[in-house]
Amino acid sequence: MQFQQLQYFVAVAETRHFTRAADRVHVAQPSLSQQIKALERELGADLFQRARGNITLTDAGEALLPLARRILADADTARHEVQELVQLRGGRVRLGATPSLCTGLLPDVLRAFHDRYPGIRLLVEEGGSHDLVRELARGALDLALVVLPLPTPSPALTTVELLREDLVVVSSPEAPAPGRGGRQVRIADLEGERLVMFRHGYDLRELTVAACRSAGFEPDFAVEGGEMDAVLGFVRAGLGVAVVPRMVATRSGHGLRVTPLGRPGLARTIALAHRSDVAPPRAARELQRMLLER
Repeated sequence: MQFQQLQYFVAVAETRHFTRAADRVHVAQPSLSQQIKALERELGADLFQRARGNITLTDAGEALLPLARRILADADTARHEVQELVQLRGGRVRLGATPSLCTGLLPDVLRAFHDRYPGIRLLVEEGGSHDLVRELARGALDLALVVLPLPTPSPALTTVELLREDLVVVSSPEAPAPGRGGRQVRIADLEGERLVMFRHGYDLRELTVAACRSAGFEPDFAVEGGEMDAVLGFVRAGLGVAVVPRMVATRSGHGLRVTPLGRPGLARTIALAHRSDVAPPRAARELQRMLLER
């Protein structure tokens, strides 16, 4: 099995077309077809079902595709690692984070990292913890900031707890204060409040809904489906209240009333994750160090 054959295989799997795949990898279509056939002979199984105008993966092809993508991603990471200069004057870091962390925690840390290593490209991908874990596993990210516990625990990942962050309630100053209008509000006091809720797959959504149900009521959504910036905007407009991380409220609290949650409160644990079987590139390790020392 040759590395080049895996590149051709992934190209065909993603384009579902031999000619377009050949254009993608800059090779003549007959050469690509010959290499795919050679790979199938090596593996002892057909990887594609070739019907006129319709290319689909066989069961063997479906099994090979995530492994091939991971091998190619690892090779790409290795190439960038080798190409990095000793003084960290070049390279890249692929970092995943939940949207709330991109708003609250990351700006200051990434600014400090960029000031120290201006030649390193920072590639940031936003997503929920479930999506970020999947991207880590397939080699598309070097590091990810995720919320513990992970939705699907994976022995292939190493996680290091970074911080424990309190959640607060934000509301429009022009609207009545949530709950009884005191300096603090309990989750139970949110019964009857209209909530501005994040989209499905958002860690904060699952945490808030679970807390409301534990308090004995089903949350009432005024509007749902937004990302962090949209949720804060809807709250400022007086559509309802939202439960958000304290760091986000502190950084983006202009035009918002911020009310702490009373005991026992509500918090989330943030961890830094990377693959256990592959050491992060040097630049990623330096960013990891800065995050852990923040």
